[in-house]
Amino acid sequence: MTTAPGRSRPTLLVAAPLSVPGYTVVPMEQPHTLVGRALVVVVDDRTAHGDEEDHSGPLVSELLGEAGFVVDGVIVVSSDEVEIRNALNTAVIGGVDLVVSVGGTGVTPRDVTPEATRDLLDRELLGIAEAVRASGLAAGTADAGLSRGLAGVSGSTLVVNLAGSRAAVRDGMATLGPLAAHIIAQLSSLEI
Repeated sequence: MTTAPGRSRPTLLVAAPLSVPGYTVVPMEQPHTLVGRALVVVVDDRTAHGDEEDHSGPLVSELLGEAGFVVDGVIVVSSDEVEIRNALNTAVIGGVDLVVSVGGTGVTPRDVTPEATRDLLDRELLGIAEAVRASGLAAGTADAGLSRGLAGVSGSTLVVNLAGSRAAVRDGMATLGPLAAHIIAQLSSLEI
């Protein structure tokens, strides 16, 4: 900061955006308020084994950022109940405000994310899980009705399971964003 000539108050001088041929750097728009910290857990065998690139994690991270969250990272695990539970538990112990898991919520024998999540939750929030399913169905994603994803609170962390498709992630995050902000505000105001 510097004091402008003829003024007694300091003023902040902001540099013009850097422009290089072919590139322009501009300040990123950030949400006005920080909602909290989040972690993404991607449940996918092929991605965990390096056979496929992860597309869900970056998408969820981007949508969380737009909703006002700082994303601490993305953890990719295989469809193994113990691995999923460990990843979720690590996030809760790490003190994040929101954990979003993506994948493993369907009806096949390898879809065990809800089972791994249930034991971790202190209380389920059935309305959130139903709202996420309903938003997917309303958007025309028939598979949304097959999701067994859960939502609930573990300690002071909101934990939400989303189905793994890009459509499910987009619909789920559109529904989850405002609800998560409200729940996190309530959990943050508790005197423990």
